[in-house]
Amino acid sequence: MNKKKPSVLLIATLDTKSEEAAFIREQLEAAGLEVYHMDASVRQVMTGHAEISPDEIAGKAGSTLQEVRDLKHEGKCLEKMTEGAVICAAQLHERIGLSGVIAIGGSMGTSLGTAVMRQLPFGLPKVMVSTMASGMTRGFVGTKDIAMFHSVADISGINVITRSVFHNAAMALAGQAFANWGEPSSDKPLVVVSTLGTTEKCSLRVRKMLEGHGFEVVVFHTTGTGGATMDEIIRDRDVSVVVDMSLSEINDLLNGGLCSAGPDRCKAAIIKGVPTIFAPGNADFIIAGPHEQAVLQFPGKRYHIHNPALTAVRTEAHELKQLAEHMAKVAAMGSAPVAFFVPMQGFSAHDSADGFLHDLTLPPVFSGYLKEVMPERVVVCEVDSHINDEPFADALVQQVLEFHSPVGLVRKSAC
Repeated sequence: MNKKKPSVLLIATLDTKSEEAAFIREQLEAAGLEVYHMDASVRQVMTGHAEISPDEIAGKAGSTLQEVRDLKHEGKCLEKMTEGAVICAAQLHERIGLSGVIAIGGSMGTSLGTAVMRQLPFGLPKVMVSTMASGMTRGFVGTKDIAMFHSVADISGINVITRSVFHNAAMALAGQAFANWGEPSSDKPLVVVSTLGTTEKCSLRVRKMLEGHGFEVVVFHTTGTGGATMDEIIRDRDVSVVVDMSLSEINDLLNGGLCSAGPDRCKAAIIKGVPTIFAPGNADFIIAGPHEQAVLQFPGKRYHIHNPALTAVRTEAHELKQLAEHMAKVAAMGSAPVAFFVPMQGFSAHDSADGFLHDLTLPPVFSGYLKEVMPERVVVCEVDSHINDEPFADALVQQVLEFHSPVGLVRKSAC
């Protein structure tokens, strides 16, 4: 009995990338894959084999291809074709069950290709061959599992460089497609945790203890995309409890740091009603660039040079009060059970006896103001330890167990 070939989607415009698209298709088919080509060309319709044509893509966006061309604006044309391409890809995946997607392009093709990929499920292999892959890729990758593959040379013909790049990218997708597990799932109750390296000792203990209690635990690194990804997971999946113990992205949002995750950070769980435990992990600093830039942007502060690219800028009382006010507003956005744990001996490895930004006068300021501004239903629990000490992690775990307990309708605090 012949096993069904894995099906993959190839996204490439035939009006500008026909030679490259044909080469990649040959590589994929030679590897044993069934290829569906989506051609989002606007300039002209080329003769060639594309299962999803430009006319079909435009139609899914409620236009004709000629109407798209008549926009006479590359950005507006891209917007329309992206809208249609996303719908076409989703419908194809629903109909046949894709095992992967690959796209090639410059800035325009990368914008369209990754927009399609971002709307496809986690776990579905995604490879983007792009001239933009060696620059700032956050806008393309977003919060999804997209592998950016640098084209090295321009995507203009098959030559000694691009032949290798396209072949390797195609084989990377082929390997993933044949081994694809499908969309990840688990029967265990899911807990999501935020952290940075400076609070990793705490998050590691929390993760291991919760796994010992039978939870599935996913940890996110709060450097801008990490927290946003965690919030997306909360919105899309059945999350049992949130342990949001790294608020660096909120600090950066409020103070102009490098790693803001935007104004919606931390809101998903509260709005959805997921029990949430907050802690001010990494609230002791703002993430800034190289030291010279940090001094110019944040003059008169205390600084710690984390590495040549990043400087930790010490937060003071007014910034911590600002953080407390912001978190109080977030907590008031819904009726989700919320507990806020404050480690009174320091908020990160930098804010410790061995660190360079330690200040024991500030946790009481933060905790005291937090108690004033938080909604009445939120329990503020002071723990007389450092965030990376075992008793603090143990308190967080106990609160997770209390929140997850099915006994009764009232969820109590572990304080």
